[in-house]
Amino acid sequence: MTTLLAGALFAAASASSFAQDAGKVLRLVPQSDLKILDPIWTTAFVTRNHGYMVYDTLFGVDERGKVLPQMVDKYTTSADGKTWNFTLRKGLAFHDGKPVTSDDVLASLKRWGQRDGLGQKMFAAMDKTEAVDANSFRFVFKEPFGMVLDALSKPSSNPPFIMPARVAATPADKQIDDATGSGPYIFKKDEYRPGEKIVYLKNTKYVPRAEAPSGTAGGKNVYVDRMEWIVLKDAQTQANALANGEVDMIEWVPSEQYTALKNNPAITLDSPVSKGSFALHLNHLIPPFDNPKIAQAAFMAINQEALMRAQLVHKELYNSCASIYPCGSAFASDKTGYFTGKPQFEKAKALLKEAGYDGKPVVLMYPADFAVLNKFPPVMAQLLKQAGFNVDMQSMDWPTLVTRRAKKDPVDKGGWNLFITGWGIADNMNPMFFAPLTGNGEKGWFGWATDDKLEQLKSDFLASTDEPKRKELATAIQQRVYDTGIYAPIGEYKPLTAYRKGVVSGVVRSPVAVFWNLKKN
Repeated sequence: MTTLLAGALFAAASASSFAQDAGKVLRLVPQSDLKILDPIWTTAFVTRNHGYMVYDTLFGVDERGKVLPQMVDKYTTSADGKTWNFTLRKGLAFHDGKPVTSDDVLASLKRWGQRDGLGQKMFAAMDKTEAVDANSFRFVFKEPFGMVLDALSKPSSNPPFIMPARVAATPADKQIDDATGSGPYIFKKDEYRPGEKIVYLKNTKYVPRAEAPSGTAGGKNVYVDRMEWIVLKDAQTQANALANGEVDMIEWVPSEQYTALKNNPAITLDSPVSKGSFALHLNHLIPPFDNPKIAQAAFMAINQEALMRAQLVHKELYNSCASIYPCGSAFASDKTGYFTGKPQFEKAKALLKEAGYDGKPVVLMYPADFAVLNKFPPVMAQLLKQAGFNVDMQSMDWPTLVTRRAKKDPVDKGGWNLFITGWGIADNMNPMFFAPLTGNGEKGWFGWATDDKLEQLKSDFLASTDEPKRKELATAIQQRVYDTGIYAPIGEYKPLTAYRKGVVSGVVRSPVAVFWNLKKN
């Protein structure tokens, strides 16, 4: 049945697509469908990955996390650290043929800075920005800001992608639908079929850097004429399509197909992207999780081993981790207070009674179509029930969840209470990078927690240059996250990519998924 389904899907694709030279067309199964094109409006990885296809960034990070210039040719800082001057590389142009200018850069950064947590901090410290000329711009800070390059090279959630000023003029809380960028691929809007296929063409006028590609930095060389993202939601269909040569690559292998693909000699299983984690996120704007004690009770229901085993199946693909930072990383800490990652049902029930939980069902969003997440919600729902919650698990597709989580309405008007999503090490290795780690209310990420103490701890972290002090502050931030009940980790995972052996090569090692440098033999 799944083989027939795959065949039907590919037969439905446009004849012109398949008439092209097979050696110049690479077909990839993305992790999910792409329905939101704005990588500033959302933190969804599939939209971020789309962003890296069509946009470029001022700086990038290599696979070891070193910041390197990308669109920038050179930069200088003043002796007092307050003034930064940047000059763009020559030959930068948008897909519509217009040159990339300083005005485009500043407009793009302004919009990004209204959505991104680190961007908000950077612009709050800014005295002014100015376009010196068409290719040069300047930042002037009130006081030295120690994470300028970290902000401009932020690889995930949200990268500061550069777009035309006319597009960047869109209010930050409104989605853009114009994917004009200056990156290595061009979005083929007339062939965009959400739920079926997303098409990108090689940008023949793109001028890559001379350095070797590494992470989001270096030369973004494109060796295929056309890349097609083929949306296949069923895990078995994905595996069959790869085995049959109907697609060349699966970005994120569903765990249930791990053994079959591992044992197929024609398939390479690879880990080009750094490890990641999953987390439970709560809505703090509306009851009951506007009460920190009730939020804590939800976290006491978490059984990391049960959740990760249900989703990942194979022990070699996951591990438990109670820290909000990647275990083994610079800021990871075992000082997690009440949170252990193991269920504490009786304590949770007592806390719910103390907090006055009224028994109303909490809405847990369930992305039924998203193979890399869809085993979590049923298990989480059962754990919450064991902890004393009434749960309403509502099924939807992933793009709907990504859109719905932006709603601030009560649950009876389409709002929500909980959902689970995944993150990469590029997101949560630093407290200033992690989008959900905000306490600035409705200006923050979905969930909208308000916690002035958390924001002050982040500001103190940002201002400190002493590493032991920063480690201490990172631990205090973690403890505050659990006290406030902002979010909690479910465990860490090893993402796997699969591709046809001897056919696909050039996969780039990176903290996030990138698709330049790929060759189809």
